This record gives sequence, structure tokens and C-alpha cells, in this order.
Amino acid sequence: MSDQQQVSQENESYSLPRVIFLSFVAAIGGFLFGFDSGVINGTVDALQIAFDSDATGTGFNVASVLLGCVVGAFFAGTLADRFGRKPMMLVAGVVFIISAWGSGISQGSLEFVIYRLIGGLAVGAASILAPLYISEIAPAKIRGRLATLQQLMIVIGLFMAFMSNYSLVGISGGAEEELWMGFQTWSWMFWVEILPAAIFVIVLLFVPESPRYLVASNQSEKALKVLTSIGNATQAAAKVEDIKSTVREGSRPKLSDIISKYTGKIHPLVWIGIGIAVLQQLTGINVIFYYGATLWQAAGFTEADALLTNVIGGSVNIFFTFVAIVLIDKVGRKPLLLVGSIGQAVMLAVMAYLFGTGTLDAANNLVLEGNNGTYALIAANAYIAFFAASWGPVMWVMLGEMFPNQYRGAALAVCGIAQWGSNFAITMTFPIMLTYLGLGVSYGVYALFGLVAYFFVKSLVKETKGRTLEDMSREQDEEERKHATQ
Repeated sequence: MSDQQQVSQENESYSLPRVIFLSFVAAIGGFLFGFDSGVINGTVDALQIAFDSDATGTGFNVASVLLGCVVGAFFAGTLADRFGRKPMMLVAGVVFIISAWGSGISQGSLEFVIYRLIGGLAVGAASILAPLYISEIAPAKIRGRLATLQQLMIVIGLFMAFMSNYSLVGISGGAEEELWMGFQTWSWMFWVEILPAAIFVIVLLFVPESPRYLVASNQSEKALKVLTSIGNATQAAAKVEDIKSTVREGSRPKLSDIISKYTGKIHPLVWIGIGIAVLQQLTGINVIFYYGATLWQAAGFTEADALLTNVIGGSVNIFFTFVAIVLIDKVGRKPLLLVGSIGQAVMLAVMAYLFGTGTLDAANNLVLEGNNGTYALIAANAYIAFFAASWGPVMWVMLGEMFPNQYRGAALAVCGIAQWGSNFAITMTFPIMLTYLGLGVSYGVYALFGLVAYFFVKSLVKETKGRTLEDMSREQDEEERKHATQ
């Protein structure tokens, strides 16, 4: 970055309330992502009873949404490059409503899985579109904090789902019990999501399209208006020209752009993004979020106490996501990922030991002796704290900003497939691992991937703190050009 560019960046003016509003609206998609992911947590056992499914069937009922996420993430990225970020967010909001209603009225596993697959399309789309949109409208100085809103809203969504489940069970006495209007509690757990989804659709009508998409689609005048509404006219005009230098104006980005024009191979940066996306899942975070109630009941907690531990975990998640918001634009992305990797690995190892040394009672249920149940709960929440302050938000921030303008949407689509595919694999296999290997071995495997994540980040990931998307785009292009000519 030249001295002139650095000064320009430091003196960049912007309307903070306007930028926060736009980022917050996009991040509501993250709230729905989190709520939809968390609501299943309190329904697992009730669904098993309602649909008379075995361990594998139950795992698929839970994990089916993730197959939709794979498809949704891929097509959201590619369709957002074709039709725009805003239209695809609107579509995602409507699909959330359809899925929430359908999941609650389902009478069997097949119908339920279909609606969860539909919901997965929306979750996958939201996971890609929110960081994509936020990174493209946020000023470089505060891009990390604004992009972290996505993860904050995800964990708030998770927390609200846990609170909703806990409250509804408190009224009815159990997820499988009848609540209102002749419907069981688990149906109402899904229907609660309809309200925030409707709000998302309405407020989206008041946000503009991404200026970087507008420039790439030969709508520079509209991009100038958007940037002027965020900053000032002079800087907006300069920014439009800067964006033009990093995209092929009039040629919309497409999936094939992930292939380097210099080497004819997939850009190395895309492989690094895939690695970050996959490793976030392989440390087992969603096992705790999706199967938290089942896990703690396996460790000897009652259903009510197990649901309460989810609320505690959700609170920890929210608090430490705020820690990430404070630190991400100060200490950077890479240091947070490194600390988080080691912290998660250590806490998972502690949980593996505690669960591995537990005993079985006469009914073949796991029993943690003495205070080991409390220690396991502390370790689990410490693990959540490390995740929330690092890999949880930082992965989405980096995926939203690390790729050049020309193929950001396409790269996010590919990384979305990898992220949600690994999420599906972990979620689908956990009930089987729990049955045949036990909690101890399962968490030992996840701890090992924490160490892998540390060395991956240390060796391959570059810092993106404080740099403009255009500067990083030019640098990446120059590096690939040099490597191709060597």
C-alpha cells in the first residue's frame, strides 16, 4: 500500500450510523441462520418419538438442513453475482418463512426433511450473503467489526432459539407435550422463527445494492450514489474508480473466475479459504449447538437442566463474540485464529478425558463421578468462549474480505459448499460416534483437529486487518502473475 493510499484510507470519511444500519440489516440473515441452527437442539428427542426414528434417522432429521445449506451456499454466491446481493437476501428471507411453517406442521420424517432441506437453502444463502454484502459496503478501518456483526447475530439467534425452546418447554412440560391449539411444543419451537424472518424481508426493502456488485455489472452511477450515501461525493467517485481497477467492468463475475488466468488452475487463495471453512467445523462446535441437550442428558443432566446449559452456553457465546468485535480490528484476524485453535484443542482434550473416564449405570447411561459433570460443563463453556472470540466470527470475516473483487462471490460459493458439507458430515456422524465410540473418543478427534487448525493458520493464512478490498485484490493478482512467470 502506498503512502498516499494509506493516508486516504486513514482519512476516509463515512456515515457510521448509515453503515451500521446497512450491516445490521444484512446480519439479520445471520440471526435467522443461528436461530434455525439452534432450534433443532431442543426438538431432537421429541422428533425421534414423533417420527419413530432410530439413531441414524434422528441424525438425518437433524443434519438434513445442512444438505440444503450446501446447495444454498453455492447458488447464493453464484446467483448473487448474477442478480445482485439484495434480491438474493430477499429470496432467502421468504424461504426461511416457508421452512419454519412447514417444519412445524410435518407429520413424518420425509415431510420434515423436505422442509428442513428448504430451510437449509435459506441458511446456506444467509451464511454467504451477509458477510459478502457487509464486506463490500464497510470502510476498511472498521470492516472487521462490522463483518463480525454476522457472527454476533448468529450467536444471538442461537441464544434466542435456546431461550425460546427452554421457555416453551417450561410452559408445556416437554418438547413432545401438547402446547397450544392442539400442536406439540416442538412445532411451536419452529414457528417462532416466522416473526424475525418476516422482519428481515421488510427491512431489506430499505437497503441499497452492494456498490462493488453495481460496478462489476456496469452500473457505476448507481454505485456512486450508494457510496455517496455512505461517505462523501469526492471519496465516493475515487472509490468507484478504485473498484473499476480490480474488476472487469461490464463483465459480471462468474464461477469460472476462481480459475487463475495465469496458471489455468484454481487460485491458491481459494484452497486456503476452503481450509479455513472446513477446519471451523472439524473442531466440533456444532455438535455442542445441535446436540447440546442430548449430550448433557447423556452426561446425567435432566432435560430441563440440559436445556438450561444451552442457555448458559449461548450467553457465553454472545459475550465472547463481543470480545472478538473489540479485538478484531486491533490485534488482527490471524492472532485470534491462532489463540482460538490452541484454546479449543485444550478444552476439547479436557472434555475427552472427563467423558472418557465416566462410568455406565445399570441402564447403560453415562455417569460422571463427583464434580466431573461440573468440570465438563466449565470446559465446554470455555471451549465456546475460545470459539466465539476467534473461529466463530473470524472465519466469516476472512471469507468475506480475503478474496479479490472479481471472484469474491464465486469463491464464497465454493467455500460455502466446503463449510456446510463438513458441517453435515460432523452432524451426521456424531450420533453414530456417540453410540459406538463414546463421548471421550469423539471429543479427542475434535481436539486433534484443533491442533491441525493452528498449524494451518500459522503456515498459510495472511493478515487482512485494515487493508482495503481493492489493495488486496491487486496484491493477489500481482503475486499470481509473478509465480506464473517464474
